[in-house]
Amino acid sequence: MKIKLADKIELDKTEMRAVYAAKLVGMMDAGEPVMALDADLMRPIGVLPYKDSHPESIIDCGIAEANMIGVACGLSAEGFIPFTHSFAVFASRRVMDQVFMSGAYAKQNVKMVGSDPGVCAALNGGTHMAFEDVAMMRAVPELTIVEPTDAVMLENLLPKIAHMRGMAYIRLCRTETERIYERGSDFELGRAALLREGSDLAIIAAGREVPEALRAAEALAAEGISARVLDMFTIKPLDTEAVLSAARETGAVVTAENHSVIGGLGSAVAEAVSGGCPVPVERVGVGDRFGIVGKTGYLMEYFGLTAEDIVRAAHRALERKNGAK
Repeated sequence: MKIKLADKIELDKTEMRAVYAAKLVGMMDAGEPVMALDADLMRPIGVLPYKDSHPESIIDCGIAEANMIGVACGLSAEGFIPFTHSFAVFASRRVMDQVFMSGAYAKQNVKMVGSDPGVCAALNGGTHMAFEDVAMMRAVPELTIVEPTDAVMLENLLPKIAHMRGMAYIRLCRTETERIYERGSDFELGRAALLREGSDLAIIAAGREVPEALRAAEALAAEGISARVLDMFTIKPLDTEAVLSAARETGAVVTAENHSVIGGLGSAVAEAVSGGCPVPVERVGVGDRFGIVGKTGYLMEYFGLTAEDIVRAAHRALERKNGAK
């Protein structure tokens, strides 16, 4: 893995859906057996402009997500590499039996995209705001969960996800994200990206929370607190080695995720830490609540997902760490 951080965190004008569509079509054009299946959301995910030129590789399955997974599993059994897409709420809750039985249990090779997870759903509101999708997918045996951080990472990881064997769930914001990485960065599935060294505590983040974690680390540095930052873009299988090294070497951990604190990244990290190197763990995420309607910035504050919330969690973790001495 070779990464280079962008000079500054800023909004990338390249939308994630544009990268997703172009990369999949590029693999199709290269002769790879990749297919794109959708549940009546081809325009929102960016593949619609390519449908006429790739009629046998891009399929609209209609508003029938469970059937779409069944179709994808059949295509997988015939040697294709199907990518399926729907909004994260539908890509997880509506398809679980098909994912578990027709997909994972049958050892198929389907790559599922759940778009607009958590606060990325924004004005679509609580009915479309998946805070529980990672928790559900983590429970499926042998399934890989990836949450790309920005367009650079997504472009690099999509072929690797296509070429790995097995079921995968990709948690994806469709529109612009803040750019963290420079082009040319190379990532390895299953390994966390170390973004910042630190000795007092570690912040382990995924997806939309990665730029917030970096901002929090800067704020903590101004207080004289050294925070390590890890981008845990592969949520399952978790990079347990990186987690335990962070716990041993810093003595305190904060997790940050655009997901419920129940069953997501924070839970996975806490499980690893409790079993391998018990230290204080504070989790930044959404509490036991439903989503609401609002713009993303407002929702970040409402649900406590900002850099300031991570800083407060870091102070709590350090108080616990120092109190245990």
